[in-house]
Amino acid sequence: MAIWGKKKNKETDPETREKKKKVGLIRRLWQKFRNIDWKNPVNRWKLLFVSLVGCIVVFGGGYGVLSLTNSPSFCSSCHEMAPEYSTFTASAHSNISCVQCHIKPGFTNMITHKMKSMKEVYYHVTGIPEQIVQTEEEAVSNENCLQCHSKNRLVTASGDLKVNHKGHIEKDIPCITCHAGVVHAKIAARGINTEEVRGHWTKENAEKLMEQKYLRPNMGSCIDCHEKVNNGEEPWKEVAYNVPPNPEEVQNKLDEQTKKASGEAAATETKEGEAVADHDEKTQSIILQGIGKQKKDVKISMECKTCHKQTEIPKTHQAAEWSGNHGDTAVQQLDKCVNCHQDSKWAREIPKEDIMSILKMKEQETKASKYTPNMTVVKDQARTNKFCSACHSDRPKGHGDSNQWLTTHAANAKTNDQKAECFVCHDRDKPKVDSDNVKAPTDVYCQYCHRTGFKDDKTN
Repeated sequence: MAIWGKKKNKETDPETREKKKKVGLIRRLWQKFRNIDWKNPVNRWKLLFVSLVGCIVVFGGGYGVLSLTNSPSFCSSCHEMAPEYSTFTASAHSNISCVQCHIKPGFTNMITHKMKSMKEVYYHVTGIPEQIVQTEEEAVSNENCLQCHSKNRLVTASGDLKVNHKGHIEKDIPCITCHAGVVHAKIAARGINTEEVRGHWTKENAEKLMEQKYLRPNMGSCIDCHEKVNNGEEPWKEVAYNVPPNPEEVQNKLDEQTKKASGEAAATETKEGEAVADHDEKTQSIILQGIGKQKKDVKISMECKTCHKQTEIPKTHQAAEWSGNHGDTAVQQLDKCVNCHQDSKWAREIPKEDIMSILKMKEQETKASKYTPNMTVVKDQARTNKFCSACHSDRPKGHGDSNQWLTTHAANAKTNDQKAECFVCHDRDKPKVDSDNVKAPTDVYCQYCHRTGFKDDKTN
């Protein structure tokens, strides 16, 4: 009998049995590696060769993966990227890769972006997003643009616009504040890259959908930013000002506003009416500043000639009494008038569009004949276009004093053509609140005084 107890049985002892268990693969390999005679030069050369092959496989494979994911063809492999890829191939930037714009220069930025992009793979597998929208974190930076473009530019490529690019960049104004649509034609803001219309994005359709007004800097962006600067603001410092709004966030805000507005329909309608009136007044003020009829002491002049070198007043506009006699020209050449006098070009907001309507409109434009003079079209344009209503809302000089004009204006409204000119600003009958017709610039309507009717009605 042993002093310290019974002698352990090696066959039945648990610790001994555990040691006899088969060693794991990794441990066995490590043991073999430790048992190698590293003093032998042959073994050291074998290790060097294996390490070299391993590095080639790892780094070469990694580089191949990076090169593949950096190519535009990789982006096009996903169905949800069809609108973005189609617009890219039809743009002036089709000769460069996507990552040259969407990833900041530098290897670290590249790897960081690849890690963040794993969520896009997750969304592709679990559920394709309804719409691809650039987030604030992924906004294209000036660093990307300056890889190819010089900031020492004072005029645009066309030579018309005077724009101090260096001055803008030194103020930390992002390039995309003005050039947001240069590649993708603002398809996200227009709402034409949603899941339901992605099948219509072919190369041929992309060329039709990429209109110049969305590719070039939007004058409304310039006007909006300059006006805010004149009010002491620096809007570009908010990243959200430079990227298209996320439609889901916009819809959530609208839903919240709808819930808050429930039970307060009358108050909401009043506020909306006031907002529309304020917007119209603001737009008209900017237009009057632009054409030089309303001057203000501001940091940045809002006159057209401040930025546009080639803007000139046509000779016809310089004729005497042009303001009061341009109606006939407007009827005959409305298509030419709206090339300059179109307030929608001055708006920063991009309206939502329907892709099928755009394609049909483009087909009609190719088949369309020359503009046919139409007084009804001119009247509606004069009422909706802020360029027209900015002046039409004021009483014309030719109307004279009210007490004299009321008794003598009949001589100016004898023929149908003369009456048509009157109806540009005035409604014949009392306008209905729920009417679909465009509201007249003035609240004065003919029936207000002619309550017993008109001579033409009685003779007929």
